[in-house]
Amino acid sequence: MNPKAVINVLGKLLMVIGCSMLLPLMVSLYYQEGDWTSLLASALLSIAAGFPAWWLYRKEYGLQLKDGFILAVFGWILISAVSTLPFMIHGSIPSFTDAFFEMMSGYTTTGATILEDIESVPHGLLFWRSQTHLLGGMGFLTLTIIFMPHGMAGLRVFRAESSPGQVITREKFKARNKDTMIWLWGIYLGLNILLVLLLFMGGMSVFDSLCHAFGTVSTSGYSPKNASLGFYNNAYFDWVTIIFMFLGGISFLLLYHLIRGDFKALRINTEFKWYCGFLLFFGLTVSCILWNNGTYPGFNESLRYAAFQVTSLLTTTGFTTANYETWPQSAQMFLYAVCFIGACAGSTTSGIKTVHYVLIGKYLLATVRKLFFQPMAVISVRLNQRPVEHSIIDIAVCYFIVNIFLVFGGGCFMVLVDDMSYASAMSSVIASLMNIGPGFAAVGPSENYAFISGIGKWFLSWNMLVGRLEMFSALVILYPSFWKK
Repeated sequence: MNPKAVINVLGKLLMVIGCSMLLPLMVSLYYQEGDWTSLLASALLSIAAGFPAWWLYRKEYGLQLKDGFILAVFGWILISAVSTLPFMIHGSIPSFTDAFFEMMSGYTTTGATILEDIESVPHGLLFWRSQTHLLGGMGFLTLTIIFMPHGMAGLRVFRAESSPGQVITREKFKARNKDTMIWLWGIYLGLNILLVLLLFMGGMSVFDSLCHAFGTVSTSGYSPKNASLGFYNNAYFDWVTIIFMFLGGISFLLLYHLIRGDFKALRINTEFKWYCGFLLFFGLTVSCILWNNGTYPGFNESLRYAAFQVTSLLTTTGFTTANYETWPQSAQMFLYAVCFIGACAGSTTSGIKTVHYVLIGKYLLATVRKLFFQPMAVISVRLNQRPVEHSIIDIAVCYFIVNIFLVFGGGCFMVLVDDMSYASAMSSVIASLMNIGPGFAAVGPSENYAFISGIGKWFLSWNMLVGRLEMFSALVILYPSFWKK
């Protein structure tokens, strides 16, 4: 472990966050709502705290893998804590617990909120709130890799912040880590810019277009409107957002290949096929249920609302265009199931991820074939037309089981702490652990998390971090042996 190198990277993170507050500061000055002082003070404090840490240890780059895990966990916690300053100084969210919950939700792309009247918050602070999605969607630790020298340091940080799904698919498309991060951020920002233009062309204001784009491509869900995208009741906005939520759920490696014209990568990608299959199955099933029950006047309207909500939940975005708790129970059941899936590994989404279901499903079929039909055969599980090592299947099974245990254990904890119904408790844990945002019952699409106790909010904030770092990186630091030399 190299504490000096860790302090150096944390200093860089503080300076990056401080500098990133300058854009919301300009938004605040444009709207002249008085929140610019809190943003300016917060930016200066963040930069002032980060500069000495970076300068004193600027030549310390010997990061080990253990350092990467420490940075992945405590980096997110530190930045979330510092990012509360604009809200606390201004007074929009005076409670540190509430402000931390809001910022952790923003950076982890969860989209759960404690704000009961979002539209009363000044534009500068709303922009800062949405900008946390932009930074967190790609993982703000990846920004530090761009400023690191070449070598293993950046790789160790990236491995600690990456998902198990990326280990399974072994996604890497540039030899140098810095070049990889530049490409990732280039694709990511390009999608954001394109969506801003499309929303603006459809009649949405520049401010709202930026905020919704930040929340869509990062699959996060913060909206400057109380009713989310349902505020507009606009089919064009809905379908454009559906497309970009879908793109946000695709592996960025696959997007890179498509940009380069390599369509073979798309054709052989097993996870992408399953991802599209999940979207079609759940989207059409919920559409038919809504149409059959007369929830909406015709099939087109049923398809529009069902496709939006299924895509939003599957990609863990959390935008809403309707209160789906008023839908038939059968439709809600399918939406509840969608919350446990998630999109592709290597995307901006969270959740269990489609690749784990691919491996577990193929492994179950292979086991049944071997036990009952071909006991002497050697049957391999294949992903992207390549055989998968058994250790990789073990990771997928382990990841799935631990997520289920975390959901049930967390639900029991929330019932004890907040004395809420089992449906609300389970849903709050699922929505935070899978980084979805809105859930069901007391944390449904028309509700928020303001009523939850302080202990409950801290617990859900930790669940958000566990979900965003996809469990292993956040949980490994709890092992006493991790801290031994």
